[in-house]
Amino acid sequence: MIPCRLTGKPFWDIYLYQDPPLWRAYIEAVNYFGTDGWIWSLEDFHVPDPDAPAPDPEEHTETVIVERTPRRIVTRSFLQRPGQVREWSPHVTVYPVDDPPSCVLAGKVGLAAPPDKWERIEGVKQQKQGFELLQEALDYFGDRGVIGALVAPPQLVGPDRGLGYSVYDYYDRYDEVKAWAEDLHQQQIAYLRRILSGPVRPDFILTGGSGMLVFGTPQIIRDLSLPALQDLTRLCQEEGLPSQVHCCGPERELVKMCAEETDLSSINPLEIPPMGDCDLAEIKQSFGAKLGLMGNLHTTKVMLRGSVKDVRRESLKALLAAGENGGFVLSTGDQCGRDTPDENLRAMVEVAEEFGVYPLDFGRLEREIRRLD
Repeated sequence: MIPCRLTGKPFWDIYLYQDPPLWRAYIEAVNYFGTDGWIWSLEDFHVPDPDAPAPDPEEHTETVIVERTPRRIVTRSFLQRPGQVREWSPHVTVYPVDDPPSCVLAGKVGLAAPPDKWERIEGVKQQKQGFELLQEALDYFGDRGVIGALVAPPQLVGPDRGLGYSVYDYYDRYDEVKAWAEDLHQQQIAYLRRILSGPVRPDFILTGGSGMLVFGTPQIIRDLSLPALQDLTRLCQEEGLPSQVHCCGPERELVKMCAEETDLSSINPLEIPPMGDCDLAEIKQSFGAKLGLMGNLHTTKVMLRGSVKDVRRESLKALLAAGENGGFVLSTGDQCGRDTPDENLRAMVEVAEEFGVYPLDFGRLEREIRRLD
């Protein structure tokens, strides 16, 4: 959100029209704040399966604009088969003028009925695809940050969006959900192998998964997700490529599972209550020898609503809690809100530069925390 705000453009220029693409806007934000960068994946990076069936040349799929107002643009896709009625997707994507887009069921925004008029999407800036895009982004970013590729294990999603299996499906149609998870497991292993065999590699693999323990339980994660996590992280380790899990919301049980039962390299964002359930010092003590940690300043209480003094104090506390012996990236606990003050983000960067140089001076950290309390 913040990279889009800094462009001064309507957010749909970035997300829909790729002007600029989000990854470029993000890199410019990294330059603006002087921070290190972390791009979890590039939207247009995909490595297709060369053995996949070719699309039916008689079928036509298109995404069009079905609503345009000063506050939002709404798009919807349709499938047209020869001689048949046009089939509209049950979902729409809503592009607000000043917020990121959301894919929702059409009825949730008053557009359940098939549209009787629409307009084609024109003016989208064409981007490179696949490995050419990855190479361009890596070259542009240089040593200012890292770029990942998403290869996620099976996981459940929220029941209100109609975009996948939910916890209700898990209990109502277990055999179906289990078969889907096993099939996706193998698909993702094959996809990771295609990435690894390419002419250029991402800096890391992001394998899971926003809200894994929001939409499931530790037992469900163990059943559906862990087998794929084990195989994906093992393959990354064998290939010398770091792997990382992103799991906003409750995460402590997943941290334990990954540290003890996978070959995962690192995990974020380790959110504190009430958004999450992680105590950074306890996580570091229990699992810091096995996992790199990244987090975990509260994005609302500290980053959005706090003062510069609050941000400095909490940044120092995070370094004190998790900085010993390295393996820690000072960061926010998930994505910062659009209106997060620039000075608060700069305060976090300044603390990292002033106090985060190894070897850490823990006495100095403690003295500065006491001064700010």
